[in-house]
Amino acid sequence: MLKNSIANDYITICKPKVVLLMLVTAWVGMFLASPTVIPWRAVIFGTIGIACAASAAAIVNHLMDRHIDRHMIRTALRPIAAGRINPLHALIFALILMFIAAIVLNYYVNQTTALLTFATFIGYAVIYTMYLKRATPQNIVIGGLSGAMPPLLGWAAVSGDISPYGVLLVLIIFAWTPPHFWALAIYRTADYTAANVPMLPVTHGKKFTKLCLLLYTFLLIAVSCLPFVVKLAGFIYFVAAIALGTIFIYLAMRLYNAKVEDENKYSLRTFKYSIVYLFILFTVLLLDNSHGVFE
Repeated sequence: MLKNSIANDYITICKPKVVLLMLVTAWVGMFLASPTVIPWRAVIFGTIGIACAASAAAIVNHLMDRHIDRHMIRTALRPIAAGRINPLHALIFALILMFIAAIVLNYYVNQTTALLTFATFIGYAVIYTMYLKRATPQNIVIGGLSGAMPPLLGWAAVSGDISPYGVLLVLIIFAWTPPHFWALAIYRTADYTAANVPMLPVTHGKKFTKLCLLLYTFLLIAVSCLPFVVKLAGFIYFVAAIALGTIFIYLAMRLYNAKVEDENKYSLRTFKYSIVYLFILFTVLLLDNSHGVFE
């Protein structure tokens, strides 16, 4: 039982659910960059490299946040914060994963993907986790760029270049990140206050945060329609983007107008839906890809 518990703790600090969602968006980038024959070698090794790098970044996030995690109900029992994993051991594990990612991506995929992945790692693990998170209430907006990179990493793994269409996919996740995370921040405002982390609802209040969340949701809907505009996807995707976005806006408006006693209920609903939204949106984008940009 002890060995299984330790193994589960090491898996936990890799944030497998977050990494899986990132991989889904990376796979979409890979397949959209493959108009004809799918280069399975790039897909397989690209997946391994991106997953290892994302897991390494997640571990560094756990490691650097262990002191503030202990003050938050949501994170107090995380393996490093709770003392079940030695910080040095976690760092070694992260370095091993990052080394594997560098070798796999550089030698079995391409250097462009390796460099982009390394830059993404630095952006999230160093710039966001070590500085932005504690420095500004706009942390998730600025730092969200790193978390939005997987589709471009996937695209580069297959094509070997930085395509504007890959950047467009990044833009969708970049616009999605603030409403996704601010919904959670509203739900966990007390935690962030106790940990002295300057999240937007802590520094500017929940009402202002709810307004920003709503406005970013409208922006997200507009951005999500761009793949149809540039003929990267067809009409089915466009209908799905509008339908999914309408639900998102509805939830954001319910949250904005919610009474104090209902804020937690609607913020949690919005947060959970945002994950479903992104998963379905990118799945439909993949299935309805028209390859018009390749003709």
